[in-house]
Amino acid sequence: MKQEIAREPVRGNANLKVSHLPFSEIPHQSRLFTTYQRDPKSLQKFYPNAVSSPGQIADYIPDMLARYHTDRDELCNALTDINLKLDAGTKTTDNIRMLRDSDTAAVVTGQQAGLFTGPLYTIYKALSAIKMAEVLNESGVKAVAVFWAATEDHDFAEVSGASFIDRSGKLVRYSYEPLRYLDDSPVGNIDIDRTIDELTENIFGDLSKTEYSDEVSDRLRASWAEGTSFGDAFLRTLATILKDFGMIFIDPLDERIKNLSAPIYARAVAQSDHITASIIARSRELEAGGFHAQVTVEENYFPLFWHGDDGRRTAIRKTGEGVYRVKGERREFTLSELEATAASEPGRFSPGVMQRPVVQDWLLPTACYFGGGAEIAYFAQNSEAYRVMDRPVTPIFHRQSFTIVENKHRRVLDKLHLDFKQMLGGIGQTLQNVAEHDLSPETSSLFADVEERINTELHRVDQAAMSVDITLADHLAKRRRKMIYHITAMKTKVMLAVARNDVTVSRQIDGLYSSLLPEGGLQERVVNVFTYLNKFGPNFIKWLYEAIDLEDKDHRIVDL
Repeated sequence: MKQEIAREPVRGNANLKVSHLPFSEIPHQSRLFTTYQRDPKSLQKFYPNAVSSPGQIADYIPDMLARYHTDRDELCNALTDINLKLDAGTKTTDNIRMLRDSDTAAVVTGQQAGLFTGPLYTIYKALSAIKMAEVLNESGVKAVAVFWAATEDHDFAEVSGASFIDRSGKLVRYSYEPLRYLDDSPVGNIDIDRTIDELTENIFGDLSKTEYSDEVSDRLRASWAEGTSFGDAFLRTLATILKDFGMIFIDPLDERIKNLSAPIYARAVAQSDHITASIIARSRELEAGGFHAQVTVEENYFPLFWHGDDGRRTAIRKTGEGVYRVKGERREFTLSELEATAASEPGRFSPGVMQRPVVQDWLLPTACYFGGGAEIAYFAQNSEAYRVMDRPVTPIFHRQSFTIVENKHRRVLDKLHLDFKQMLGGIGQTLQNVAEHDLSPETSSLFADVEERINTELHRVDQAAMSVDITLADHLAKRRRKMIYHITAMKTKVMLAVARNDVTVSRQIDGLYSSLLPEGGLQERVVNVFTYLNKFGPNFIKWLYEAIDLEDKDHRIVDL
């Protein structure tokens, strides 16, 4: 089923064709995720406030607002300063003003602070939340979209790279390595140095030169400049890309945000043993139900991290009854000492993955959250943290999910009679299929004929042998399977050789995989948005936004 969407590019008109592919037909999707996509209400034990459709969120909001107690003026004062610093725009300022009203809800999403915004799905998350806020406002429910940057995370290696499709159609990956930074420090605090300029120069040297290249590269360099923090650069880039949409950005490292978090930090400390025990029990429930626990939580788990004097973010672990220690340090704390510190020095703490949503939803009047498949799995566990903390469990939706197909790739797909679903079998299978059906069908027919003849002759041998000794049946069947296996393996090698010997076809298929299924996974999990902003300019974001359908839970293939 195809969906036609009219577009207004810089020149002329364009039509985007959108086709659909259920996640259940995409390899390596967890049973928990695909079940939630199909029928979230069936998992209500793990997701107490799950709803079947985004259209039902309005019913959840009144109860959430009644239980929201954070000082909106203090929050919005901090958000105003954060977003003015990012130059987020007047629409964002207007939305922060609306958030001050007691009847305004927030549609929240978030992501780690990745180099140049990280993979495409960061943008898809943001656009999903923006669309949901728009839908709520149109229905008479006041709502704003908020992006939570996970600047407190300390795994810099995980966020320091970005991948692009270069002018030759190959996937290229770049990593940023500062001249100096402190291991285990929050990535948001890492300062960008002069080496970023060479990195940016190399990237745009590898990308195709287009009418948009100069403007796009200038904007990227302005955000990722020497002396800027990694977190600010990430947020400023998002603010630039999404300036027309009024999204509000929040940096949890901001001191005022930390101070507003103090009560929920202190409560998490006081309830830490109960939180840990409850999440462990929930993990066992999930596994007993045939699902998986996304995060391994052990008996000594603590829901908050410690921020030391040296700037490092370090795990806290329970070492004995009522005794806690910062990992790698000798100093010990009692629970009451940690609770008092959380209340008086909240900057000493940041939430772990099981506690972060609870903190987000303490700070923000959250109507719903848009996340990825892994985050949906997290929520099955950390809904127990919500319960222990006596907080309403936020409904979660999967973000919109796209694979972008450019015209040149569509032409190759059509020429080789391929579709995206077929490509999920892997490049080897695709090469073999193309060789069999397009390049050398006669060779494929030859192998089929040989296999049929061998099967016929082997059947005659079977009949003769079993007339002598019926117990030979199993042995003969085993030998037959081995022979057929070797013929099939020979056919595979020959057909792959046929495909690889056709240099043009081989190069075209390699190009398809580099762009559509890079590194064997979905494009959205690998390729950076600047690949497409460089080619199509700001209209790329507008096209994606108009393609969003919140009621559609499938992965979608979008033809540009």
